[in-house]
Amino acid sequence: MELYIIRHAQSENNALMQDQHLRVKDPDLTEVGVQQANLLAQYLKENNNIDDLVRKKIDDPARAERHPHKITHLYCSAMKRALKTAQPIGEALGLNAEVWVDIHEHGGIFLEEPEGVITGYGGMTRSEILELYPNYVLPKIITEAGWWNPANGKEDVPGCHARAIRTAQMLWERARHADTKDDVVAIVTHGFFIDCLLKALWNSSPGTGHFHWLYNTSVTRVDFVTESPRFGDFVGMRCINRVAHLPEELIT
Repeated sequence: MELYIIRHAQSENNALMQDQHLRVKDPDLTEVGVQQANLLAQYLKENNNIDDLVRKKIDDPARAERHPHKITHLYCSAMKRALKTAQPIGEALGLNAEVWVDIHEHGGIFLEEPEGVITGYGGMTRSEILELYPNYVLPKIITEAGWWNPANGKEDVPGCHARAIRTAQMLWERARHADTKDDVVAIVTHGFFIDCLLKALWNSSPGTGHFHWLYNTSVTRVDFVTESPRFGDFVGMRCINRVAHLPEELIT
C-alpha cells in the first residue's frame, strides 16, 4: 500500500507567523493557500510520479510512458484548512474526499487567552461541511454539534501521539488486508500530527529528540511493504516534504 501524507495549504493562522495571539480557532486558507492547493492538485493530475520512474532502468522504453499518481482514496481532517485543501485534489483526481476525524491537528478546536484560559469549541457541524462540500463522505461522529468536544478544551501532546499510533495501526491493518493492500491512499492533515504519525510508523513515538519540518501542501510518501522475503513487514520512505509543485514565492 502506498500512502501520500499531505500537509494542508497555508492557513490564516500560518500566515500570522509570530503574531499567534491573533489566531482563530478554525482558520480558513489564505489566498496563497488556495493557490498552493490548486497547484498541488494540478501536479498530482498532470505530472509523472517519479517514484514509479525510479523503479525502471534508464534505458527502459517504459520511462517515456505516462506514469500518473494512481491515488485511489482521499481522506482529510474535519478542520477547515484540510477540508478546503482536499477539494481541488478530489476534483482533479475524480475522488470524493472522506473526512477522517482522528487525523486532526494537535489541540483540537480551541482558543487560549494570554492568561492561559482555554475555551473549546465544536468545530464545523455536519450541515456546514456538507453545504460547502456536498460530495464529501462524513462519519457519524460529525453531528450538528460539530466533531470536537468543547469539554476537552485543548488536547495535550500525549493525546495527539495516541491518535497517531491508532492511525498507524489502522493503516497497517489496511496494508495487510487482501482487499486493500494495493490501495494508494492520500491523507490531507496537519504538520504536528504528521510528525507524530511518522514517529508512530517508525515505532519511535513520542520521539521528542527530533522533529519533521513540513511545508504547506508538502507531500510525504511512504510505502507499506508486507511479507518481504528479506525484511518482512516494513515502512519505506520514498520522500518527505516534497514541494516540487510550488514556485519559490509560494513555499511557506
